[in-house]
Amino acid sequence: MNADRAAHTVIDSPIGPLTLVSVGGVLSGIYMVEHRHQPNPATFGDRDTTGFDEATTQLTEYFDGRRTDFTVPLAARGTPFQKRVWDALRTIPYGDTWTYGQLADSLGTPTAVRAVAAANGRNPISIIIPCHRVIGSNGSLTGYAGGLDRKRFLLEREAERAGLRLSR
Repeated sequence: MNADRAAHTVIDSPIGPLTLVSVGGVLSGIYMVEHRHQPNPATFGDRDTTGFDEATTQLTEYFDGRRTDFTVPLAARGTPFQKRVWDALRTIPYGDTWTYGQLADSLGTPTAVRAVAAANGRNPISIIIPCHRVIGSNGSLTGYAGGLDRKRFLLEREAERAGLRLSR
């Protein structure tokens, strides 16, 4: 497969249709309906279900409560700083939440909370890179590219499956 060839497919989920994008056969995006900071859909390439089986299976298992982490290969495109933030997001345990300050601290950049929040908001691979697990310092549900209702759904579902209680 051409290393730069983009393709996409759309799958159903409990939070609405998800557009999965791959570049060179590697998952590079998951976007929800009305997703903020979504690239121009013209960059998603042709619609093609080929090569999305593993991502679709893992997302289905996640939504069914049978998967708490993902192993599908990823190719998130962003700045080196954004990629560091996205890597740190993947360390937040299933069913848990961190504040933006905790995320910044984990990167060794405690004064960069706003930059960390901006990178979090630009995460191109929602759900698998769990940006929904980041909350405000007062415990409030703050911005989410897919909307706060979806964020609440994901957090409540994870907390329930993990045997925790979401108090937000």
